[in-house]
Amino acid sequence: MFKWFAHRQISAFERRFGYDASYMHEIAQASDRAISTLWRAAQMSAHREGLPKDAWHAAKIVAARAEDCGPCTQLTVDMALADGVSQEIIRAIIARDWASLPEAVMLAVRFAEAVVAGEPADALREDSLRRWGEKGLISIAFAITGTRMYPQLKRVLGHAQACQRITIGADTLEVKRAA
Repeated sequence: MFKWFAHRQISAFERRFGYDASYMHEIAQASDRAISTLWRAAQMSAHREGLPKDAWHAAKIVAARAEDCGPCTQLTVDMALADGVSQEIIRAIIARDWASLPEAVMLAVRFAEAVVAGEPADALREDSLRRWGEKGLISIAFAITGTRMYPQLKRVLGHAQACQRITIGADTLEVKRAA
């Protein structure tokens, strides 16, 4: 009965976002405990407290893009759009058009990029802490960490695909990589 419920939930998620979650179906088929664990872990990447949604989604998009998983980046973009983040902000993040980003979103992008690249981020962390407080900083940490989990999981299970282009509304953009 639990497997039936799990597959039904996964299928609804796939339909909502036009996303192939076959790796989740495989996990659900193999182990009730494993899919339950994945669902509990998903709560981390969904946590947002003290951080504006545009900045939160920006950090998630940067994290997904850093893992070079096209479907995960597209899903992250689609979830941001569904949550009301403007197409213009998402386009600017994907195109690395920093001049078009609001200051708060730019801070989240710069901080997330430094973290995923393993670069020193102390000054950006302090700026984030001043702007959003400890709750906001934790939300950025969870957004980056939780989002990066899925491409890694897919890679281990043999479902990863490289990122080439992202669709935002009627536009298809080439993903710009950090220099």
